[in-house]
Amino acid sequence: MSIYQATIFWQRQSEEVFIDAKYSRAHKWSFDGGATIDASSSPSVVPLPFSKPDNIDPEEAFVASLSSCHMLFFLHFAAKSGYIVESYEDSATGIMSNNAHGKMAMTEVILKPRIKWQQPESIDKQTVDNLHHQAHEACFIANSVYTEIKVE
Repeated sequence: MSIYQATIFWQRQSEEVFIDAKYSRAHKWSFDGGATIDASSSPSVVPLPFSKPDNIDPEEAFVASLSSCHMLFFLHFAAKSGYIVESYEDSATGIMSNNAHGKMAMTEVILKPRIKWQQPESIDKQTVDNLHHQAHEACFIANSVYTEIKVE
C-alpha cells in the first residue's frame, strides 16, 4: 500500500463578499515532493473573472494524470521488452458530458501518443498496440475511474 498527499489551499480575499458567489477560485496545490502548482476552476465551469485560465484546473489535471500514468507504464513495458523509446508525446483530450446517471463527468479521455523509437523498423503496429494494452491494464489511475480511455 502507498499513500499520496496533496494540500489544497484557498483563501477569500478581503474585498470578496463570498456569499454572492463572486470570489476567486484561484488556489494552490502543494505536493509532498515540494512542488506547488497554481490551480483554479475551469473557465468553462466558473466564468471569468472568477476563474483563472492560466492556472491548471481539476479537469486538466485528471486528463494529465491518466496520460502520464499510461505513458509511464508504456515506457516500462517497452523497456522490459527490449525496445528503446527516444521520446513520447501525448496530446490527450478529455470530454465532459452527462454520464449514464445524467451527471456531468469526464466520460472519455482520448490519448494520442506519438512515440519515437531508436529502431522504428523493429516495431510493428501489433507490438505498439500490445504495449498500449499492457500500459492501460496496469495504469493505477485508469483502474480507479469509470472514464472510457481510448488510445488513437
